[in-house]
Amino acid sequence: MHLAEGGFKIINGPPKNGKGPMIIKEISDTSNEVSQPQPTQAGRIRPCQETINKAMKCLENNNRECVMKKIEELVRNQCHDGRLIGKEVADGVREVVHELWLVSNHEEECRLLRILRDLGVSKSWVRIATRITNLRQFNERLERCGIDWENKAVRYEVVKEIEDLLRRLGWDEVKMCEEMWRFVSVDVDEFRKYGIEPCSWLNGLEKLGNLKNPYWFGLTRSDLVVRRREKCVELILGTTNSIDAIFFAEILNTVRTPSLKIEWKRRAPAAKYVFRSIVSSFYIALGVDEWPWSIELDVNELERILNSLSNEELAMFIAGLLDGDGDVLFKYNKLNENETVQFKHKGVFVAIAACPKKTNLDVLKKVIAERFGIIGNIYSRTDADINVLVFYGRNAIKLLRRIAKYMHHSLRRLRTELILAYYDGKISRETLIKLYKQTEYRRGEPDIKHNHAVDALTQAAPQTHTHGGYFTKALRDACVNTA
Repeated sequence: MHLAEGGFKIINGPPKNGKGPMIIKEISDTSNEVSQPQPTQAGRIRPCQETINKAMKCLENNNRECVMKKIEELVRNQCHDGRLIGKEVADGVREVVHELWLVSNHEEECRLLRILRDLGVSKSWVRIATRITNLRQFNERLERCGIDWENKAVRYEVVKEIEDLLRRLGWDEVKMCEEMWRFVSVDVDEFRKYGIEPCSWLNGLEKLGNLKNPYWFGLTRSDLVVRRREKCVELILGTTNSIDAIFFAEILNTVRTPSLKIEWKRRAPAAKYVFRSIVSSFYIALGVDEWPWSIELDVNELERILNSLSNEELAMFIAGLLDGDGDVLFKYNKLNENETVQFKHKGVFVAIAACPKKTNLDVLKKVIAERFGIIGNIYSRTDADINVLVFYGRNAIKLLRRIAKYMHHSLRRLRTELILAYYDGKISRETLIKLYKQTEYRRGEPDIKHNHAVDALTQAAPQTHTHGGYFTKALRDACVNTA
């Protein structure tokens, strides 16, 4: 059973799987063909000043989202660069940034800093605009926001040209999904031939923009770390897993553009073939009142909340819980003598883990049985301090039918679609086994689905962002620093 452990890189050579390197010369040539002549300084000043005035009007109306957009527009048009536009206009842009900074809360400050960093604005320019002249204090502010910002500017224009070219070539979220599946050796065309859509996990993602969706409550009872700070609440998801890396980035991006932290992890005893693995952690900061769910609650409070949910809301909660720390399994081969007791049978299993609070699983087992008439069993592994709620056979199928449309973990959703297609008579058992084998992990040996989170991001990253690359720089630098 797998339990989850928890952009764009310019490549000098071909990746392990998929496409080869992007040739910068080809991008430059293409860009030259479609780019328009750049306006003179005089031609720039008037539109820049008009945008500054609009930004100030937004400030008067206390419309901070509008100001953010105007600042982004000003920087994209280089209105902040005194060498190109003149000191007076550049100072006007700084004044807009300063006025917004004065009225912003912690989360808005962090967002503004990330926008300016990703647009390639220098740290010194931002320090002048925010009037934080003390470098140590400025770096402490960056650290509280979880922002990694080197003094040198990001090569934003090059990345932007690459992104624009990819969009003209038809890249989108589905393309990102397909690249991720190809990276982990899953043939999307083979699944589609049998009417099974490997990218169905993208359906309904936009509904997760509402944090009141019980899916988030389920996710926080498993892999999602919710950390309350003095002025904000942080949501953190970390993994070394190739598939989870894309899933975690997309899930958090439904709420807010996440930041990425990449760091070495100690060698895992269960993965003897891995000398060192790299953890990719995604995180966002929310206002103190934005997170609607209890961070710490006892078993009685958990039961009260679950009983207050409607049937559909309970299904959303279970989907989030399963996506975070669970598994969907189909056992078709001979029994393994070393297999843990709960999986010593053939057939379909749905497993949800809790480490180590068994009482939470007791409540969940009870509520699911009372509400849906679906029976599960709890198994404990004292050696690993893990408890697992397992649904087997007919009960597993009934549960999957309840929650399938709310599942967004790409691998678990794909397995669910595949298993239900078989039980609906759409595919044969032979086809089920053939396709399911593509989704399996190789235990105790090298597997592209394990310990390749950064590689997976590198392969699929051009489509895992919407605001100029929400972890473009972090990913590129981390790939260089950990090579």
